[in-house]
Amino acid sequence: MAKDNKGKQGIKPKKKSKAGLIIVRIIAAILGLAVGVVLYGYKILGGFNFVSVPVVSEEEYDTLEVGENGSFTGGDVTSAWSDGGHTRVYVDPAHPIIKVDQIDKNVENILIFGIDSRGTDDVRARSDAMMIMSINKKENTVKLISLMRDIGVYIGDTDETASTSLDKLTHAYAYGGVGLMINTINRNFGLDIQRFVMLDFNSAADIVDLVGGVTINVEPGEVDYANINITEQSNLLGIEPPLISSSGEQTLNGVQAIGWSRIRYLDSDFVRTSRQREVATALIQEVSDMSLTDQLAMIEDSAGIFETNMQQLDLARVGVNAVGGSKAMDEYRVPADGMYTVQQDPWMMILDWDTQLDELHEFIWGE
Repeated sequence: MAKDNKGKQGIKPKKKSKAGLIIVRIIAAILGLAVGVVLYGYKILGGFNFVSVPVVSEEEYDTLEVGENGSFTGGDVTSAWSDGGHTRVYVDPAHPIIKVDQIDKNVENILIFGIDSRGTDDVRARSDAMMIMSINKKENTVKLISLMRDIGVYIGDTDETASTSLDKLTHAYAYGGVGLMINTINRNFGLDIQRFVMLDFNSAADIVDLVGGVTINVEPGEVDYANINITEQSNLLGIEPPLISSSGEQTLNGVQAIGWSRIRYLDSDFVRTSRQREVATALIQEVSDMSLTDQLAMIEDSAGIFETNMQQLDLARVGVNAVGGSKAMDEYRVPADGMYTVQQDPWMMILDWDTQLDELHEFIWGE
């Protein structure tokens, strides 16, 4: 299944994927802007919520003793969404991040994800958006790889503890937090992820509001489905639902934009990711049109809603490397077209692992 090498060389051309995710683009934009103003940006990066997640070797994992404290989260979860709170990252001491050697010293892969939570106390939610930001400091490029949530994988920290039957990738976070999710991704896809950034969808809505909303063309068939999502999130926030009253091009606020981007049952998860990309692109456009003063204020206001295991120096380094390649971001989606079949019961994407991993590895590391 997963391989330790980089895959065969020269087998497939690199692709542009239509499946960009709002979570990743928001974070990439914030990181890039923050480090762009150097010292002030470094101060702002200190506002990111640092989460200490144990990193152990596989040998240390085998002798790990977990006490009775159970799981813990990255911060205070006493404030509800309606009081401005945010869902914190789920960390389970039974599932530390397994240390993996960096495959190429010039390429760093970072997991950026959102969670499908229903409030600040809904910590053990499923991951709802997963993307790898691959930064190549030698080639001065940034690549984004989206992982579809319904991919069938063998969930587990190590080969010895992995499940014997396929389960959806989205479940790994709910089962064992960020450690189990990263370990599952590394094992199944032959990757070397050690760092992450996370936020919940309520946080994404807050960021949209910080820029004054985004302009979206809402199709007639999307209105009712968007309003279902808007009503659900508004109830969790304790606010009157800002329903979309008509179709057409219009400015959506944060709750409306995220509700629209999360439409799934109208068409498919593939189309949903294209909506998320449209919201993210519109958001980035709004940010780019702001004055530097307004950009700095927006960054400072939004930094505290992110959860990460990267310290200030790590964030600054990643941001500096990302800025150099930010003008041309190649994108890729797993599974790629023609590299999976669908299992109906339970519904799951079954990958053609050999072909998919070869192409994925070449996209990340090249020849």
